[in-house]
Amino acid sequence: MTLTAPLTDQELTAPAALCGVSAEYLPPEAPMSMPAQTFWRAQAFAAPRPLSEAECWQIGLFLLTALLSVLGGTAAFKTLQPGGLDPFEVCNLVIFQVLFAWIAYALASALVGFGVSLGEDPRQPAGPIPVSRPLGRTAVLMPVHNEDPDGVFARLRNMEESLRSLGASSQFHFFVLSDTRDPDIRRDEHAAFLRLRALIRADGRLFYRLRAENSGRKAGNIAEWVRRFGGAYDYMVVLDADSVMDGTSLIALAGMMDRQPKTGLIQTVPRLVNRRSLFGRVQQFASRLYGPMLSDGLAHTCGAAGNYWGHNAIIRVAAFAAHAGLPRLHGPRPWSGDILSHDFVEAALLRRAGWEIRLAPELGGSFEECPPTLPDLIVRERRWCQGNLQHLPLIAARGLHWMSRVHLAQGVLTYLMPPLWLLFLLVGAARSAEATYFRAAAFDDYTVDLVKWLLAISLLSLFMPRLLALLRALLQPQERRAWGSPWALVVSVFAEAALSALIAPILMTAQTKALFDIMLGRDSGWPVQQRADGSLSWREAARRHWPQTVFGFVFAAVAFAAAPGAALWTAPVIAGLIFAIPIAVFTSDPRLGADAEEARLFVTPEERDPPAILAGLAGPSPVRGARAWTRALDALFAGTATRSVDA
Repeated sequence: MTLTAPLTDQELTAPAALCGVSAEYLPPEAPMSMPAQTFWRAQAFAAPRPLSEAECWQIGLFLLTALLSVLGGTAAFKTLQPGGLDPFEVCNLVIFQVLFAWIAYALASALVGFGVSLGEDPRQPAGPIPVSRPLGRTAVLMPVHNEDPDGVFARLRNMEESLRSLGASSQFHFFVLSDTRDPDIRRDEHAAFLRLRALIRADGRLFYRLRAENSGRKAGNIAEWVRRFGGAYDYMVVLDADSVMDGTSLIALAGMMDRQPKTGLIQTVPRLVNRRSLFGRVQQFASRLYGPMLSDGLAHTCGAAGNYWGHNAIIRVAAFAAHAGLPRLHGPRPWSGDILSHDFVEAALLRRAGWEIRLAPELGGSFEECPPTLPDLIVRERRWCQGNLQHLPLIAARGLHWMSRVHLAQGVLTYLMPPLWLLFLLVGAARSAEATYFRAAAFDDYTVDLVKWLLAISLLSLFMPRLLALLRALLQPQERRAWGSPWALVVSVFAEAALSALIAPILMTAQTKALFDIMLGRDSGWPVQQRADGSLSWREAARRHWPQTVFGFVFAAVAFAAAPGAALWTAPVIAGLIFAIPIAVFTSDPRLGADAEEARLFVTPEERDPPAILAGLAGPSPVRGARAWTRALDALFAGTATRSVDA
């Protein structure tokens, strides 16, 4: 391969010409057939096997959920039953039962994860993770779409250097699979690629390809690579543009695939890093503290029927090509077109063909970034909502493993629950208004009891998993030392819970609007994700969040007029909606994130002891002035840290 001159403006704006130029940065083609699968035609699959231990655990979770749901529903019925049930009460009782079952399942899963984490401690493997040179050849794929080229190639550089330091770089080839359409970003991608290839001297292991047509979005990007080059590789590690994995984890994943010939996919549990805004820091903290417990429970109850999250996972190329080709969906919107949330479906198809899908929470060294602001999270959730709703008819596809159907159903229900919460509130408000203005009946006891139930289950879902994860971190010496001051950890948990309680109603209304947009056939498009931290202007926040603010004032007025006692119980919901604009502005500010870090709030172990793979990837710390409350908390935590129970 020979270096060519940088692309001209004419070449950058002509996809066909670009493909000819970028071909010089690709290896010889090794084509593979990747037929599109069918969801409805009868096919022959392996005979059913006896239930595994993991499947028995999952059935136990369902039974525990059913028991808790019956108990909760019975208590709610007894609260509403005196005097008979009117249509409003029947409607709210049904909605309450669905919501309570959803929360009960989440709590049962958290309890399993808590027990597994403390009992078997799966985060500490029985022996060292093997880092010997893997037998199979692995392609590391980074699909990009109008991303920051400097960040993309900096992550690739760190991964290459990590592998090189372990003496295994020859077994791993890197591909940047570009779907970029912005001419300026194309030019920067090309230049960054040439710089990195010259820097690491990896002409035969670092490749770049720009598609002429970006059909199928990310799934189509990966499938095009498989059909052209997949035959030369045993495994592929799929990344996102903000993903990074260290060499030890990459080698361990390839080694696991070598030793487990029945395994088709292994999903790691990425940790969130590098966010500077307050909103991003809170997400990082929550994911780092609660994620390990939940993923331990998920791995324990899913076994070989795990799921795929679309990135930071290793896949057996031959299995993927033979069984995971995605068709275009036909029918009315929003169920038709390209499968947007492709990962769940690809995992289900692999499992249908008999391949094992494993979750590996014991592997560290896997990282990604999260949205830096609340509006950015809402944009991402809007796209995921549409993708998961497409899965609704696929739950009944022929031949799927029953756990795959559960994963698909959970994805759908995740985006149906917020509208149900909103409907629950609105039906309760309507019942109170109807009693006040049309029947002049006594209703306050009913309304307050109803809202107390709503508050109770909300607080249960909000605090119980957090308290379990906090207890887990404090009880495990290694985890406790990694977090530093236990007092800072405790305060951070309650601060994160309070902020999450205010943000939840904003997300509830935004996701409800997204659901209606999708049902009307409005496509989410393929928006470029915001990766970099930056403050949100008041004008932009007002443009995005004025509907929540208006709805909050209207809901507050109706609630206080109809049932003042009940309105006080819904104050967190009302406050989150009314103050949606300032919440979005203040949480997007990197300076407040820096203040929180200075006060030892929301600081993760990866920030206290940064892994080498993250060197040079975080943005600069914002300039901020010292604040009195920051200095006071800092002094408090600094003092208590010296008296920590770690000793």
